[in-house]
Amino acid sequence: MFWMTEDATVVCDHQPGNVSGFAPAQSWVTVARRRVLIRPDPVGRPIKGCPGVPPIQKQCTSTLTVTKGYSKLITIDGSPVCLDSLVGLTDSPGMHFRCRAPAQELVGTDT
Repeated sequence: MFWMTEDATVVCDHQPGNVSGFAPAQSWVTVARRRVLIRPDPVGRPIKGCPGVPPIQKQCTSTLTVTKGYSKLITIDGSPVCLDSLVGLTDSPGMHFRCRAPAQELVGTDT
């Protein structure tokens, strides 16, 4: 599993809804000069371009909580690193967001 950077591609289940506007909580650990994402970076981010159409389904507009994908081994300043296995809940009932691409393939971990 690779570490996610601020350029990671994260999408909702309705793809191509993209999570946008990462504001990394830390700036001193980078991969190829791009900041590594940690908890809580993926939470509370806007989702743009979700094709969900009311009233059949609510359009995904933001990320809520992460359900898996934080490293159990690697932390930065006490917060776990985000891995490319990241999955979480959106504000659309029953819908998820997930990492499609971590934006780097140089640094990874098994847990």
